[in-house]
Amino acid sequence: MAVALHSENKVLAVAAAGPYGRAQVKFMQSAGTNIVGSVNLGHAGERDGGIPSFDTVATAIEATGADTAMIYAPPLGVRSALIECAEAGIGLAVAAAEFVPLHDTLYAACVAREHGMLVVGPNTAGMASPGKAMLGAINPSFTRAGRIGIIGRSGTLTLVIAKLLSNNNCGQSTIVHIGGDTIAGTNPERWLELFDQDPDTSAIIYLGGSGVLKEYTVAERIATSSKPVASLIVGRHAPPERQMGHAGALIGSNRETAAAKQAALREAGAVTCQSPIELASFALAHS
Repeated sequence: MAVALHSENKVLAVAAAGPYGRAQVKFMQSAGTNIVGSVNLGHAGERDGGIPSFDTVATAIEATGADTAMIYAPPLGVRSALIECAEAGIGLAVAAAEFVPLHDTLYAACVAREHGMLVVGPNTAGMASPGKAMLGAINPSFTRAGRIGIIGRSGTLTLVIAKLLSNNNCGQSTIVHIGGDTIAGTNPERWLELFDQDPDTSAIIYLGGSGVLKEYTVAERIATSSKPVASLIVGRHAPPERQMGHAGALIGSNRETAAAKQAALREAGAVTCQSPIELASFALAHS
C-alpha cells in the first residue's frame, strides 16, 4: 500500500499547457503516474500528447473519473485552482508553485479541508509512492519501494534523505514534501496520522526546520502514534530574524529554534537525530 497516492489514482494535469508543464507530465508518466486528462481553459476537445483536454475540473472528472490533481498554475492562480478542485470532488491535489500569497493558501486550505481534500504544497517538490506513482518533481531514481514513510518541510532535505535510504536498500512507502511556505495546504500531523494508519508503513521520518511552529502539533500526534517516529530538524545554527532558504524558515522566537523543536519532539517520544546518517540507521532498523 501507500499513503494517498497509488497506481490507481486518476490524475488531472491542471494548467500544464506550457513547455514546463508538458515536460513534467511526461516525467510523471515515466514514473507510472496515471494521467487521464488536462484542464486548460479554452482547449476543451484538444489532445496533448494523447491526453484529452477539458475546460473545467468538473467536466474532466465527469469524463475520466479523475480523483487527483497536479496543479501547475502560477502563484496568483493557485487559490482558484485548489478551490475548483476541492469543490469538484478531487481528493488529493498538489500545487507546485512558489510565491503563492499567504492568505490565498490559507483560504484555499480551509476550503480544501471542508471538502476533505488533501493538499500538498504550495512550494513543493511533490510526493511519491515508489513503484506506483509520483506527483511533482521527485526523481524516481531517488526512491525505492519499501516501508518507511517520509514527511518533509524542505524539498532538498526530503530528496536527500530518500536518496540516502534508497542507496542503503531501505525503501519508502510514500514520500511527502508538504512545502516550504509558512502555511501548508495539509499540515504534517495529518500526514503523520495517515502514515500511522497505513499497514505497510512500519516507521515514519519527519524532516523539519527552524521557523513557524508545525513541529509542536507534530509532537502532539507523535505522542499517540502506534509506530516509531524519527525526526531531524535542520537549522540548528540559523540566526534569529533572518530568513534561511524557504519562506517558512524564519526564527521569530525561541520556540521556533531547531533546538526547542527537537526537545519537544524528543519529549513526545520521537527518536531525535542529529544527522542524515542517524536517520538512515533508524530506517534500516525498522524497514
